[in-house]
Amino acid sequence: MKKVFILMGAGISAESGLKTFRDANGLWENFKVEDVASIEGFEKNPKQVHEFYNMLRPQMDKALPNAAHIAIADFEKRADISLYLVTQNVDLLHEKAGSKNVRHMHGRIDETVCLKCGHVIKTPEKSAFDDVCDKCGAKGYLKPNIVFFGEMPMFMDEIENELKSCDVFVAVGTSGVVYPAAGFVQEAKYYGAETYLFNLEYIENNYYFDHQILGKASETLPAFLQKL
Repeated sequence: MKKVFILMGAGISAESGLKTFRDANGLWENFKVEDVASIEGFEKNPKQVHEFYNMLRPQMDKALPNAAHIAIADFEKRADISLYLVTQNVDLLHEKAGSKNVRHMHGRIDETVCLKCGHVIKTPEKSAFDDVCDKCGAKGYLKPNIVFFGEMPMFMDEIENELKSCDVFVAVGTSGVVYPAAGFVQEAKYYGAETYLFNLEYIENNYYFDHQILGKASETLPAFLQKL
């Protein structure tokens, strides 16, 4: 059985109409990234951070999966492959497309986490810093379950094991500059995987990708997965 590791970047969500934090000179929906996506920003003004993600939730809820999301969900059902799917995106477009096993290494928009006990709470609508944790009862400890700059991404031990054993590594819609995800291809290549990048632009001086396929992933990825 062929083992396939797929890493999804912000470009795939952009194809579904969602803005990324790199879209406009360090501003994300008119907010400075460091104010709403860093530990320092959260500690300084947790109320603003919660309000920001409350604003993002309806936008992400309205977004629809594109052909690449759907192709991956179909690919997951094949009996002749083992798929390990990691996304850097906090939206739920893969789940909407039908994917069942998605690792959100940067967290999910529909969750908050209690900083006191670690309990994760489903939060499909609004959250506030002074909400009460429904497990430990603490008040004033809730944070959007998003991995901010300065925090360790989720599932890293599991991801490392999968990178060591995959036969094919595929990165989709990624800038190749945000670590640790930008280093995944190097590790997969070191352990013998064939490596592919699906992106709008060619990444110069990256010798770890055996193949770079340019264009919209919604147009290029489905045919590739059918043939794989």
